[in-house]
Amino acid sequence: MSTRPFRADIVGSFLRPAALKAARQSHADGRLDAAGLRAAEDAAIADLVTKQADAGLLPATDGEFRRSWWHFDFFDFLDGVEIVELDHGIQFRGVQTKPRGVEISGPIRFDPSHPFLAHYSALQKTIEGSTGAVPKFTIPAPTVLDFRLEPDHITAEDYDGRDAIVDDLVQAYRDALAA
Repeated sequence: MSTRPFRADIVGSFLRPAALKAARQSHADGRLDAAGLRAAEDAAIADLVTKQADAGLLPATDGEFRRSWWHFDFFDFLDGVEIVELDHGIQFRGVQTKPRGVEISGPIRFDPSHPFLAHYSALQKTIEGSTGAVPKFTIPAPTVLDFRLEPDHITAEDYDGRDAIVDDLVQAYRDALAA
C-alpha cells in the first residue's frame, strides 16, 4: 500500500451483493432479525474491504451497505430534518426514485448518537483486523440537502427561508466531522 497522498480514490458507494439484498428483504419481511441483518452487512463489508485492498486502494469504505439511501439516511438523523413522502420522485437514468424529500422541522443540529458514527467505528475495526487501509467516512455534501428541499418544506419557525438554514447546516457538518 502507498501512503498519502492517495494515488486513487473512490466515491465510496458500491452495488450491494446478492446475499445482502436477500438479507435486507428477509429483514423487511420479518424473517430476519436486526442482529441477522447486521451480520450479513458485516460479512459483505469485510469482503468489500478486502476487495478494495486487493485493487490497491488506500482508502476503504463500507460501500454504504448499511444504508437505504446514500443521502437521506444521513439527513434523517440530523436534528431538525425529517424525511417526508412527496407526490413525486426524481427521474434518474429512466427510472423514477421513491417519492421522498426533506423537511426542515426545527433547528438543524448534529446528533452525537448519529448511527453513521457507529458505522464508521465498525469499518475501522474491520480494517484494523484485515487490510490496514484508511477508513473513508462518506456523507452527502450539504448542498444535497438544499437540492432535495422543496420550497414549502421549511416548517420550522427558526428559519424564514432557505438561506437562513445555512449557518446551522454548516455547523452540523462541522460537528459531524469532528465527532
